[in-house]
Amino acid sequence: MDDTPRRDRKDVYPIGKKNPNLPFHPAVRAGDFIFVSGQVAKDADNNMLHGTIEEETAGTIETIRRILAEEGATLADVVRVTTYLEDTRDFGRYNRAFLEGIGDAVLARTTVEAKAVINTKIEMDAIVYKPLPADKK
Repeated sequence: MDDTPRRDRKDVYPIGKKNPNLPFHPAVRAGDFIFVSGQVAKDADNNMLHGTIEEETAGTIETIRRILAEEGATLADVVRVTTYLEDTRDFGRYNRAFLEGIGDAVLARTTVEAKAVINTKIEMDAIVYKPLPADKK
């Protein structure tokens, strides 16, 4: 069994700038997979955006897109999304905005209502399959 601490492993590393007040990174690459932590709608300067469910859905997808771009991945590489809605009555409008924002990605998805979603209407996490280039393995 490998007893190497995860933070010292070369095949697992963080992506994006970590908020020093939070105990996790925006995303982590583990081999050929990228695991994106729960994200909300933020602008390029990391300021939260507020608006309709459609606007926050588009903003959240854009936040995920920016994180993935740092690792050379795109939304087309997303294989799994979990969405947490503040209010499930927003589902239909969110679903239309999600379809518009995610494009033709082939993915699995779960959507749940979560009362822990605070100061936002939506939060999403994602699993991405983006094989490492041979020179990085």
